[in-house]
Amino acid sequence: MRKRAIAAAALAATLSLVVAGCTGTGSGSSSSGSTITYWASNQGTSLDNDKQVLTPVLNDFTKQTGIKVKLEVIGWNDLQTRIQTAVTSGQGPDVLNIGNTWAASLQATGAFLPFGDSEMKAIGGKDKFVKTALETGGASGKTPTSVPLYGLAYGLYYNKAMFQAAGVQPPTTWEELVTDAKKLTTGGKYAFSLAAGSYTENAHFAFINSAQNGGEWFDDKGDPTFTSSENVDGIKRYLDLMQTDKVVNTSNAQYDNGVQAVNDFATGKVAMILSQNNADSSIVANGMKADQYGVVPFPAPEGGKPVASHVAGINLSVFKNTKNKDAALKFVKFMTSEDTQTTLGKPFSTLPVLNGAKAVFTDNADEAATFQKIYNEMSKPLPLVPAEDQFENTVGKAMNDMFAKIATGSTVSDSDIKAALQTAQDQVKQSLGG
Repeated sequence: MRKRAIAAAALAATLSLVVAGCTGTGSGSSSSGSTITYWASNQGTSLDNDKQVLTPVLNDFTKQTGIKVKLEVIGWNDLQTRIQTAVTSGQGPDVLNIGNTWAASLQATGAFLPFGDSEMKAIGGKDKFVKTALETGGASGKTPTSVPLYGLAYGLYYNKAMFQAAGVQPPTTWEELVTDAKKLTTGGKYAFSLAAGSYTENAHFAFINSAQNGGEWFDDKGDPTFTSSENVDGIKRYLDLMQTDKVVNTSNAQYDNGVQAVNDFATGKVAMILSQNNADSSIVANGMKADQYGVVPFPAPEGGKPVASHVAGINLSVFKNTKNKDAALKFVKFMTSEDTQTTLGKPFSTLPVLNGAKAVFTDNADEAATFQKIYNEMSKPLPLVPAEDQFENTVGKAMNDMFAKIATGSTVSDSDIKAALQTAQDQVKQSLGG
């Protein structure tokens, strides 16, 4: 997901500044004929493309309900600032998209409508949502202040021809993955391309690899537990793809987003990448045909937990001070309906967040089923705490530094990883006042 973490402490500090009754127009009791404002995140190839995709969908909503929607599509680089400003001033939209990992941080501001029993009933009931997707709606044990809209998940993409030439099958365990990768690293080509300079992707795979070990990054009180053996081992395993297994080019330490890795894969420079399902359009756009690659879940070590992804995606929130609560909830119900999920799933390359709904982002039935299984059954939410953004920032950047160290020929040991995680943990504790 293209996102930036929101600073929880800064947002929480704005809570006292939020004023009531500044968003929207009209009445909360009679929604027909009202107008709501909607901030959509950039999901497609451009802001204009998103407007073209969403406009007919929103027109259908207006025809069905009489409620007009004032749409604004906002890029990910700007969305966090816009939300923070809206929280501070109270001058925000009625409904907005958020990165689902922001949910607990935003919930802590008190600026967003809780989806209690009556609100859930108004949007079709909580049971319609995939359980793990709904869990991303806010901090554990609290009434959610967002609901799932678009789903995303990581998968292991592999080049079928390269695998056949090397005489290997798609791996089902980490041990098989490393063995296969070594066979595929030959003739000046590497098996893997990683976004090893992207702090967000590094944080994601720190989380996933640790989760396969049964690790956690925060305790029940929300305090960081970064230095556990499960976390250290998970990071070491991932770093060793470059360091000891040597199946990743050291130049990948400079790859600061997933685009470079996808390009390497699509142009035949590597046999495997780890990417979310919205990479398909970029892979095909770079010249690779859909039948030339396959996807399997990111494998865990033998005996590990089958966690192949975090629950990635986009959620919908409603500002608490909206004057159009009924209309806003009708809109949330519409956007999370199976019909709308199907309509938007293909152009935005997303997975449905509803139980029983089928993925339509690709015409490849096997790939669609694989990603749906990963999302529904093999994913785990990132830490549901207000300091989640700080976890991504501190741990992800520590991994950037460690990959950079490996790329220059230095060695990163378990003790080095633990020391880096201790520094990250201390930074988070300090920000939490500990």
